[in-house]
Amino acid sequence: MKRSRFFSGYKLNIKFTVVIIITIAITMAVLAGVLFYEQELNVVNESKSYMEHKTERNKSQIDTCIDSINMSTQFFLADEEMLNVLNAASEGRTLNLDDIVSFKETDVKNLERLVSNNPLLYGVRIYAANDTVSEVMPVLYKSSRMSNLEWAENGKTGWVFGYTDTAFSALITSHRESLAGLITPITDYKNGVIGTIEAAVNMKTMFPSLYEGKDTEYGFFKTDDGMVYYDSDRNDDAKDVMEILSEECDCDSRDNFVEYIKHGSKKFVVSGVYSKKLGGTLISVFDITANIRRVYNTRNFFVGVMVLVLVLLAFIIDFIVKRMLRQFYVILESMEKVRQGNLSVRIKEESFDEMGELGKSLNDMLDKIEKLMKENIDREVLVKNSEIRALQNQINAHFIYNVLESIKMMAEIEEKYDISDAITSLGKLLRYSMRWVSGNVTVGQELEYIQDYMALINLRYDYPIHLGVKLDDSLLELEIPKMSLQPLVENAILHGIEPLGVENTVYIKGHIEGDDCVIEVSDSGRGMSEEEIAILRKRIESEIDVNGGKGNGIGLKNVNDRIIMAFGKEYGLSMYSKQGLYTKAVVKIPAKRNRSMNVGGLK
Repeated sequence: MKRSRFFSGYKLNIKFTVVIIITIAITMAVLAGVLFYEQELNVVNESKSYMEHKTERNKSQIDTCIDSINMSTQFFLADEEMLNVLNAASEGRTLNLDDIVSFKETDVKNLERLVSNNPLLYGVRIYAANDTVSEVMPVLYKSSRMSNLEWAENGKTGWVFGYTDTAFSALITSHRESLAGLITPITDYKNGVIGTIEAAVNMKTMFPSLYEGKDTEYGFFKTDDGMVYYDSDRNDDAKDVMEILSEECDCDSRDNFVEYIKHGSKKFVVSGVYSKKLGGTLISVFDITANIRRVYNTRNFFVGVMVLVLVLLAFIIDFIVKRMLRQFYVILESMEKVRQGNLSVRIKEESFDEMGELGKSLNDMLDKIEKLMKENIDREVLVKNSEIRALQNQINAHFIYNVLESIKMMAEIEEKYDISDAITSLGKLLRYSMRWVSGNVTVGQELEYIQDYMALINLRYDYPIHLGVKLDDSLLELEIPKMSLQPLVENAILHGIEPLGVENTVYIKGHIEGDDCVIEVSDSGRGMSEEEIAILRKRIESEIDVNGGKGNGIGLKNVNDRIIMAFGKEYGLSMYSKQGLYTKAVVKIPAKRNRSMNVGGLK
């Protein structure tokens, strides 16, 4: 991988300074980002909370207006005298003067009093089905009056919004006030539609949030059929925002909601309250762009201040780092002199920190280098002497083999064949033990060694000890560390069979288990108790320290350690025993992987 050269040409103090400044800058950037993000979030959440309360107020006001209009409409619909007058007009009958005066003085005044006592209502009017009725203001009017209203041109019934009172001339009514009204037809089972009730409130009364007059707060009412109503006196920017939000806001048939909306550089908190009775949603808009901008301005000011602080810190840190690395530069200069061959240079100790320790260590190293160079010739002499001693050892081994061969020939001449066979086994035993083995040996080679050992061990006892081997030929080619099985046989004889003093047999069995080979060395000797076998297992696993001495399990531990070193922790030696019956040593080695390894042998 090609190393970056960005820093390669700079001094260490510059690198330290840059790394420290970058670390501080990143830390401050993350902290500032989190801090100002939280501030922005707080502004948004506070605005949302404010709009939630505003939404509840709007919903309460709308419900109050709807209830007032519905109650007034139902009261008018239940007026029997009014229905009689409308039926007479529908049938073309004309009331006499006394009936008209009585109707006006009683029924109309009661209806007028009902309307005037409700401050929410703009008015409640009844329009007859034709012009034959005598008008009784401000309640009963001819049909031609209704035709002057814009909702009458479209033949609409139900709720209508944003219309002006044009039933009369501008001298009588104001055409500037925007109204919201409930249009209800009056029907008779005999004459059909005999009139129409218009119960109206001012749009400012129904939707006060549309006419608040604040620059940052405005709203609109959007009906289910897509019509949008808002204060026409708003400035053009507010109108544009409301037109855009009315298209972007998915508010059809939704319950109360509060959302944070970003549009370009503008930030808004938008709340809405849906009225199923009105068939539309009142949307309130809170422009929090200025509040968010203040957070951004504070953030930018903070960033500017931090840049100036980091520049100042860069000079301060560079000065401090130079002071801290002064000893390092002294060491660097001394090492350059050493590189040029001047080993007499010694570093002056100016501090007691790590750099001072480094200078002291380098001085010690230079002293040792001079000492080692002086001792180099003596070391070469020692190496030569070691080679000579190794050659002498090899000569001594050959001398022992030659002597044993001479004794064997003498025994055969004297026809002492037992002695000859014993010497042959001893020679093989010594050759196997003394010659160097590269890597491991095969199970077959280890068995040959054990057979020679058994031939010699039987010379010691008055009773025979037999060796029973049950191994497939394929297992004989597997690898095993040298002298792994012989200590197990020796242990079985010394601790299992010898205390009994009778003829016995050591068994060696082997079989394949999956990808592994299991070799068992067992005897039917005195065995061990549960406590003894537990202690022996702990010694083999190094859970108990193994000190020198006979019978302490050090030989078994060495066998286990060498198998683990050769094949891994999943392999090794396991011991099993029952007092008075048997002792069994189980060796586990790899079988499949074993075959591909380099098998060592006697050389």
